Amino acid sequence: MLRIVKEFKEFAMKGNVIDLAVGVIIGGAFGKIVTSLVNDIIMPPIGTILGKVDFKDLKLYLVDTSNYPDLSKAPAIAYGQFINVMLDFLIVAFCIFLLVKVINILRRDEKKAEPPVEVTEKDCPYCLSKVPIKATRCKHCTSQLGETAHG
Repeated sequence: MLRIVKEFKEFAMKGNVIDLAVGVIIGGAFGKIVTSLVNDIIMPPIGTILGKVDFKDLKLYLVDTSNYPDLSKAPAIAYGQFINVMLDFLIVAFCIFLLVKVINILRRDEKKAEPPVEVTEKDCPYCLSKVPIKATRCKHCTSQLGETAHG
């Protein structure tokens, strides 16, 4: 049992697990912000333009509602709420797209900044010492270096 606890501790303390946990927490908070943006800022003006409609209340009732004094108990398809959730998703997906795009641009710039590495040494196939690329004889073991020694 102690071994399992030790293995779990090693697993949980790895950088990737902690990064993932931070990402999930920030993602949850970001999701709440986007939900508030959609429900409290974007949808009210759209609902006003469309005739003072609250999208959360848009439903397609599946039965005759006259038998239900409390409409919240009547079976219905809440397509207005679905519209809100779809807008949430689209905003989050677009933000993630922009974030990935920026990361890719930064990586591309990082790769451009690194100059190509010029090979100036090769390994001697006999003693495995580093020798200049143009050398014909190893300075360490004095072996003759041929074409096969170019590493």
